[in-house]
Amino acid sequence: MPAPDASLRAIATWCLRYAPLVSLDPPDGLWIDITGCAHLFGSESALLADLAARLSAAGLAARVAIAGTPGAAHALARFGVGRDIIVPADGLAAALAPLPPAALRLPEEAAALVARLGITSIAALSALPRGPLTRRFGAATLSRLDQALGRAPEPISPLASPVPLAAHRAFTEPLLSAEALAAAIGTLSSALCQTLERKGLGARQLDLFFERIDRVVMAVRIGTVRPSRDALHLSKLLLQHLEEVDPGPGIAAMRLAARLAEPIAAGATPAVFSSDAGKPDLSMLLDRLANRFGPARLYRALPLESDVPERSVRRRTVCCHLPPLAPSSGKTWPPHLPRPSRLLSPPEPVSALALLPDHPPAQFVWRGKRHRLTAADGPERIFGEWWKSDSETFAVRDYFRVEDEQGRRFWLYRRGDGANPATGDGSWFLHGFF
Repeated sequence: MPAPDASLRAIATWCLRYAPLVSLDPPDGLWIDITGCAHLFGSESALLADLAARLSAAGLAARVAIAGTPGAAHALARFGVGRDIIVPADGLAAALAPLPPAALRLPEEAAALVARLGITSIAALSALPRGPLTRRFGAATLSRLDQALGRAPEPISPLASPVPLAAHRAFTEPLLSAEALAAAIGTLSSALCQTLERKGLGARQLDLFFERIDRVVMAVRIGTVRPSRDALHLSKLLLQHLEEVDPGPGIAAMRLAARLAEPIAAGATPAVFSSDAGKPDLSMLLDRLANRFGPARLYRALPLESDVPERSVRRRTVCCHLPPLAPSSGKTWPPHLPRPSRLLSPPEPVSALALLPDHPPAQFVWRGKRHRLTAADGPERIFGEWWKSDSETFAVRDYFRVEDEQGRRFWLYRRGDGANPATGDGSWFLHGFF
């Protein structure tokens, strides 16, 4: 068989982010053995959704199926109804039943004979007696049917992991306590970081595998916002996930692998809230937060060019997501037009008492509480963006920075200029807090 296409191998290597066992299925398919890995993404459906979304974002059209056997996953991905399919363990036979026999990867002669005899489904094929089925269509046909239905094993040949950076420990006595596991994690982290230092690298993603004596393997994955070879820091990140590990009858061995590593300067091990430039280095803090709450919870606000406040900043766009330590774009608001540190989305209506057209409110009521104001600045007039919506052609907002008797500062705006009804109905809104 000719060597698989290089692009397929490259995609397979990328898919190691989902599981350590990935196998080629030329010319256009891959198998990913996600046994024991789905919980790292929350569930099988979350893993499948993430995989499909990332392939789509890369411009790759793909059909994805999760099933209990390689043969069933292959058949459902190519012949199943729908793009993303998950089949429970007890639904394998029912899911395969309506598919054509060609979905079983039958030998060419057997596939032609099956079609000539009018057998149009796997259900019809599996209903045939096993002896006549083997004599007429060959042993390979029965083998493919049994493999797809889980009656016979079908080993896959996984790609060799491209990551040689790892530390492994086997134990003479199985580990059961959290204290023993924590000590082993510290030992593995130190050993791996020594290897990383010799190679001038820092870890960006680590996988920790727990091998139980009953041959169950569990995995924990962590990531860092910057390359790191600080053994203590990496150990703390791994220990955050120790409660997810069930030692069962005991842990016989552990393996810590750097799934992703990048060059790092000698001695570049950042400390929280300190840096030579006088600016705080938050990388370690962000690592702990990201690994506890999920990296999607952390972001750097992306400034956008818009006069409308709620459109001038965004967590992410369709084509851009800024990581939390992304460098500043240099864009900011004019210093003479301060903006609140928190915006309400959407702005909340308030009842305000003010003289028209340009006076600030003397008081306002928000969520049933009255705020009497002692200071105000404004108005700052912001016009609607007529090129986005016809309803904003004449729209006007007048913003005021105000302070109440307790010293709390708010950002209020009136919809309309206070004179022309076409610009707005004169209602008041609270948009943010200083």
